[in-house]
Amino acid sequence: EEGRLQRLLDVEAALARAHAKVGNIPAAAATLVAAKANTRAVTVDRVKELEEQTRHDIMAVVLALSEACDKDAARYVHLGATSNDISDTATALQLRDAIRVLTDDLKELRGVLVSLAKKHRKTVILGRTHGQAAVPMTFGLKMAVFATETDRHLERLRQVETRVVVGKVSGAVGTGAALGDKALEIQKIVMEDLGIQAEEASTQIVGRDRYAEFVMVLANIAGSLDKFCTEVRNLQRTEIGEVAEAFEERQVGSSTMAQKENPVISENVCSLARVVRGFVIPALENVPLWHERDLTNSAAERIILPHACVLVDDMLAKTANVFRTLRVYPDRMRANLEATKGQAMAESVMIVLVGKGLGRQEAHRLVQRAAGEAREKSVHLRAVLASDAKVAKLLNAKDLDAALDPDRYLGKSTEIVDHIVTRLGA
Repeated sequence: EEGRLQRLLDVEAALARAHAKVGNIPAAAATLVAAKANTRAVTVDRVKELEEQTRHDIMAVVLALSEACDKDAARYVHLGATSNDISDTATALQLRDAIRVLTDDLKELRGVLVSLAKKHRKTVILGRTHGQAAVPMTFGLKMAVFATETDRHLERLRQVETRVVVGKVSGAVGTGAALGDKALEIQKIVMEDLGIQAEEASTQIVGRDRYAEFVMVLANIAGSLDKFCTEVRNLQRTEIGEVAEAFEERQVGSSTMAQKENPVISENVCSLARVVRGFVIPALENVPLWHERDLTNSAAERIILPHACVLVDDMLAKTANVFRTLRVYPDRMRANLEATKGQAMAESVMIVLVGKGLGRQEAHRLVQRAAGEAREKSVHLRAVLASDAKVAKLLNAKDLDAALDPDRYLGKSTEIVDHIVTRLGA
């Protein structure tokens, strides 16, 4: 509350200075207003008292600031402004600061993921699609994918900042009439003073499409964190067991099942992501307001803007810590790959057969039949392929072993990881 109040006062001070600069008010009055525009002279408690009387939050700030000034300076407080000139511009200052925090958070997470990608660039893991065994990949590549996704969110935040960190001083319906002939100059001076951009053409408020876009970016970030932490949760399943969240010495997984080590932080992130995504609808519904504005956006914004920022900040910090302290089990990754009994190498065999002259479709049918037979008999795919006359004609035992070797079928995994590590830094 104190931080919000200070930003409101910062805008009032900038407005007074702008009026003085264009000659609308005495410079001494502007200096005094600016000197009193702080939360020592204008306290949260006094503003709350006045708000109870006026039932108007910005008017309470204006009255409290006027009380703190002498009569000559007080008469110029809030001159020519409407409430949203102050509140929307203060919100822009808050959003600017929030974006800086979130940017630092994203950079921290990106660095953690890049480090994991570098460390495990050659750690072989079973790739999975539809929840089933696909083909081999590396754990480093999986982390590189997450790192590049995080990097895209940094880019989105940079792009959205220019459209979100926008204020206005243009009066009741955007004409600037109450500010006089130098209204546009006053707005320009205020925004330059505060270091933000001005809304080019406004109603009584800054366009809410801006806030909607920002909330959607935060929801997108939350979606990625949900994705990353869902992967941890899945890989920590008992039957998979390839990674696990850190588990402290005195931590308890269950009050009754003493063996449990649950991925509770990842689950917390996934749970909070649902809340953040839920803010998108009210943010979009705040865009269409009556004429030059109504008040239906106000209550929702007081919830969704601060909560979305705070929750995503919290989720980013938690996710970074999950991956920073992640327990990784390469031996289990290898064991799970081998447990497929060669099924995960079916594509590799098909490609080798094509290289030996067999048509692609015929090779696919041959390997598909062999894989099905191997599953029915619960034997290794190699055994079925080795007994197939057509395969034996094209592949000797050495060729077949090579085609079924996961380490030989990682494609450009390490090259991709090395590129990402170099580009994003480790």
